[in-house]
Amino acid sequence: MTSTIKVNTVTTESGSTLTIGESGKTVALASGASQTGFGRTGTVDWQTGSIKTSDFTAVDGQGFFVDTNSGAITATLPSGSAGSIISFQDYRNTFDTNSLNITPQSGQKINGGTAGGNIILNTEGEGVTLVYIDSTIGWRSIQDNVFADVGNAFITATGGTVTESGDCKIHTFTGPGTFAVTGLAVCSANNALSHLVVAGGGGGGAEEGGGGGAGGFREVKTPVSPYTASPLDGYPSVPNRITATAASFPITVGAGGTGQTSAPGAATNGSNSIFSTITSAGGGRGGGQCTPTMDGGPGGSGGGGHGDGGGSPKSGGTGNTPPVSPAQGTNGGTGAGRTGSTNEGGGGGGGATAVGANGSTSPNPGGTGGNGGAGATTSITGSPVARAGGGGGAATTPAGVAGSGGTGGGGVGTKSNPSTAGAGTANTGGGGGGSGGNGGAGSPSKGGAGGSGIVVIRYKFQ
Repeated sequence: MTSTIKVNTVTTESGSTLTIGESGKTVALASGASQTGFGRTGTVDWQTGSIKTSDFTAVDGQGFFVDTNSGAITATLPSGSAGSIISFQDYRNTFDTNSLNITPQSGQKINGGTAGGNIILNTEGEGVTLVYIDSTIGWRSIQDNVFADVGNAFITATGGTVTESGDCKIHTFTGPGTFAVTGLAVCSANNALSHLVVAGGGGGGAEEGGGGGAGGFREVKTPVSPYTASPLDGYPSVPNRITATAASFPITVGAGGTGQTSAPGAATNGSNSIFSTITSAGGGRGGGQCTPTMDGGPGGSGGGGHGDGGGSPKSGGTGNTPPVSPAQGTNGGTGAGRTGSTNEGGGGGGGATAVGANGSTSPNPGGTGGNGGAGATTSITGSPVARAGGGGGAATTPAGVAGSGGTGGGGVGTKSNPSTAGAGTANTGGGGGGSGGNGGAGSPSKGGAGGSGIVVIRYKFQ
């Protein structure tokens, strides 16, 4: 026999405990009814009769078994309020093949990450429980049944020299090494890496030599690791982005090219720097009159052409070689040609943001070497630093005007014989300066060496 009792309030006759039901019995809410005031005990009601096989919106207080056997699934979280709780569990152990992507409502966070940023469960058998805390943290992963790094809000990594700037860690490589990612952020946006990859600068030419071109300069600044980037920031172009994976990334830092001596031969290009899919090309060598048929070399930035007493100016090398977008460098300047007295100057090497200046036949005698092109300034390491300046071109005699090195480590040209031009600054990718003199083959002038490159990686860690 059943009966119905209709009252507005049930309370105790005495004491502070109200007992509903009895041992061994179940107290159930009618279908469609809701409850308030009881609170939750940190558990969910698992929906064992409703296995999820397609995209769905989760419900507060429920746990979901998710079957990704047929493809990846997106679970959209409800609008969270303090104490909201939801769980997810891999049903067929297929998350490693097809992931579960968990997305919050617009404007809400997961583990303090970027508003709207998702987490990805991609490990076989993985499960996670999320509790909503507040607007600062949003949903927090409080429990997982596979790895301790499930729920990490940020990347963990090793390699290079590690410094901090605000909420970001910075890994700086001035030589070869390995960037090893030991833990990933559950919010995919926080796995994006800002990076700077600068190649070695080209060596400068000898005998009215052209300045060496700067090493290629390639940079991407992601939204999650803010700083003041250079004008060459490649974000948001997809080919330029690097997203961390749980792997090791070998780092190559390019060496600077060698300067030309007055003996027959040539300066050399700088070497490439490499991080993951990003390669910056070594700077082009500067031309030199002791190898009179040689123009400035192509490269990240092109080397300057040498001055020519035979009246035939030598061209600067082509920058952004091979071509990438944004351009990694600029062209070298053309050397001046003259007939008669000694008044020709070498062209300046190209820099990251400005072409090398052309050499000039003025003043006479001596000429003027072209200035190296300006580099690019970025604060990726925490403070503004200019890199990838072109080397200055040489003048012919002490009466001339040697070209200055471009801002960002370019070496200065010289205007006397014998002379050794200025080297590009180490770890800037600056081009070497061109050396002066008119003593012909065998005189002891030497172009400056190019500066070595650098690789910098930056990401949010708190």
